[in-house]
Amino acid sequence: MACSVDAPSLKDLPKVATDLKSQLEAFNPSCLKDVDTNEKIVLPSAEDVAKEKQHTALLQGVEQFQPILLRKTETVEKNVLPNALDVATEKTQKSLFDGIEKFDATRLKHTETNEKNPLPDKDAIEAEKEKNKFLNGIENFDPTKLKHTETCEKNPLPTKDTIEQEKTA
Repeated sequence: MACSVDAPSLKDLPKVATDLKSQLEAFNPSCLKDVDTNEKIVLPSAEDVAKEKQHTALLQGVEQFQPILLRKTETVEKNVLPNALDVATEKTQKSLFDGIEKFDATRLKHTETNEKNPLPDKDAIEAEKEKNKFLNGIENFDPTKLKHTETCEKNPLPTKDTIEQEKTA
């Protein structure tokens, strides 16, 4: 894709100011800093190219589609009607719903409800409180509050003389 362009003539070129022209002629390229250039054009990956080819092939397939190649078909619509059992079930449900919607609450008789109170009497409550107090005393027992005691036997063993007297008797 080479383009051929004729060079412009001298009179067609733009005019440059003389002071700018002198600055450009006196320009020293050694005063420039060294800079590494980075390519910012990222080429597509092989996967991207493959996806694009697939997409263009799909579009071409759609554009070049020929409906003449399709075969004629007739559609058969199947409408499944309910059987007698389904109809009977639906009628029963419908009649139940109608009965609920048209229910007349004024035809009900007035009733008195007896509320039974299954709470325990005072004696049972007191007995349970005593039992809980006793169990708490056992569970929360602190052995560090006990006083140190020494045991003293009050049933002394018999001496040898007493044993011999009992043997002879």
